[in-house]
Amino acid sequence: MSHARCVLPLFLSAAAIAGAQAAEPIATDRPDFVESSQTVGAHRVQIETSVAWEKDSDARTFATPTLLRLGVSEHWELRLEGDGWLRSAAAGERERGMADISVGAKYHVAGSGERGPSLAWLVHADLPSGDRAFRGHGVRPSVRLVAEWELADDYSLGVMPGLVRESDDEGRRYTAGILGVVVGKAWTDRFRTFAEVALPQIARAEDGGTVATLDLGGAWLLNDDVQLDLAYGAGLNHRTPDHAVTFGVSARF
Repeated sequence: MSHARCVLPLFLSAAAIAGAQAAEPIATDRPDFVESSQTVGAHRVQIETSVAWEKDSDARTFATPTLLRLGVSEHWELRLEGDGWLRSAAAGERERGMADISVGAKYHVAGSGERGPSLAWLVHADLPSGDRAFRGHGVRPSVRLVAEWELADDYSLGVMPGLVRESDDEGRRYTAGILGVVVGKAWTDRFRTFAEVALPQIARAEDGGTVATLDLGGAWLLNDDVQLDLAYGAGLNHRTPDHAVTFGVSARF
């Protein structure tokens, strides 16, 4: 599969609904690591898809992360996501295939971020459903709490702690922490940027250690239902890929 065949559907998705409008602008869970506290709304469907590259000293990875969000009510949404089609090259070995799929739900507790935080719970389960080279061991459940505040001068703050029950290559189970802190700035009604520190895994060395990145990026609304985004991540320790780049498009129906 060529890069062009992976990228083309992103632009076709955006073009297909470029004329659509909604009461409130789309709120996405990408491109930053910290999720949005907002749900998509009752009877709405939202897809957030992208291409992503990671580069380390001796490894390269290409992925197509995608998230499908289905609004059950104003406060609940169902979620299906994964890293999509993967290609990796490390130590002279190359692998291709599909990543595991994760199923989950988000519940928007309360708040708008203007007076106190806007809060949401996310519960997910990663399933061993991918191709053998990229398949995890058993079901890996996780829970996260998102809190967002709207600050002065169009700044915002988001914090996302969580826990995940993981499994190593020998099938041994362990619990790891999750943490993300993001600061955003809305420059116009259509353009925003962010900076964040993301720790998708906080664990002991024998459990794979802590993974940490510094992420910078931005998002641009084509209209109230379509968003383009771009982000760059720099690894903060030797367990994290040195560089990561992602470009994505999100669309709401």
